[in-house]
Amino acid sequence: MRGAGGGANLLALRSHNTALVLDLLRTAGPEGISRLELAERTGLTPQAVSKITARLREEGLAAEAGRRASTGGKPRTVLRLVPEAGHAVGVHLDRDELRAVLADLDGTVVARRHAPLDLGAGAEAVLTRVASVVAELEAELPAGGSLLGAGVALPGPLDHRRGVLHRVTGFPEWDGFPLRDALSARLGGVPVVVDKDTNAVALGLAVGGEGGSFAYLHLGTGLGAGLVIGGSVHRGPRTGAGEFGHQVVQLDGPPCGCGDRGCVEALCLAAVARGETAEAARVLGTGAANLVGLLDIDRVLVGGRTVEGAPEVFVSGVRGVLEARARRTGEGRVGVAVVSGEGRVAEGAAQLVLAPVFGQDG
Repeated sequence: MRGAGGGANLLALRSHNTALVLDLLRTAGPEGISRLELAERTGLTPQAVSKITARLREEGLAAEAGRRASTGGKPRTVLRLVPEAGHAVGVHLDRDELRAVLADLDGTVVARRHAPLDLGAGAEAVLTRVASVVAELEAELPAGGSLLGAGVALPGPLDHRRGVLHRVTGFPEWDGFPLRDALSARLGGVPVVVDKDTNAVALGLAVGGEGGSFAYLHLGTGLGAGLVIGGSVHRGPRTGAGEFGHQVVQLDGPPCGCGDRGCVEALCLAAVARGETAEAARVLGTGAANLVGLLDIDRVLVGGRTVEGAPEVFVSGVRGVLEARARRTGEGRVGVAVVSGEGRVAEGAAQLVLAPVFGQDG
């Protein structure tokens, strides 16, 4: 972690009690919250809260936000989070482009970058490009700000815990590459977190207030899913959950880049290539209906550059398949909506670093 003011130690921030306090400071906003309220809401003793807030103030992460009248005695000092004290870089590596953001502790994006990228150009070329973009964004840190880390999101499958890539569809040369450790070394020891693009968006949505259980389906140069169950991103014991695009929906169908045949991704992208957007939406809806039946989720959210090219068509198509299923089963309707914004994956990637600071699923 680097920055003009040295910043706070990321591992220290991740202590459970500190995360509880930081999360309450963040949600309180500019108006702030008193130490007494912090103690009441966290269940910590006033002494423990005082120690934690004193350390956060010393590190520049918290500051006074004025005083508030109390029911008796002297007015209480209220504290607020200092969002500009810490930042994270979020990087989206797609098959043909790179998007990156610099976000403060509130998740507010303060700088962006966008450039073409060839994911098949090899690890050296990709790492060099990413390191260059991170350096550009780091140069935009405000005085006293620090870089907590970099989150990188890209197509799966991959091992989230170890930061190791598996056989990315269409790019088998990445199989087994230790992206997390290699990029951290290239960045001079800056902590790096690696996850699938779909999980990054799902995390960003959950942190942003999308509650309950939902699936985020991302259709761009490929197709995948991010799953949030009970408010937490579901990755599975081997962090491989969400390989939605490679469920077979047509036996002996057209070949897919994964080596199988009749995958929902192959059928969907083939329909898009033919200009049959409504058919692509129907195929996507068929896969979504399978997820709804398996997981009993509340909502299906769709996004990605292909969806954003015809959002109404995709929402209508997916909703139509899900409503037909609901009529057959007698179950309640499942909501469908578009998640827009070209920088969503990069912003979610920044949350891979930021969310754990506040005790959330990263």
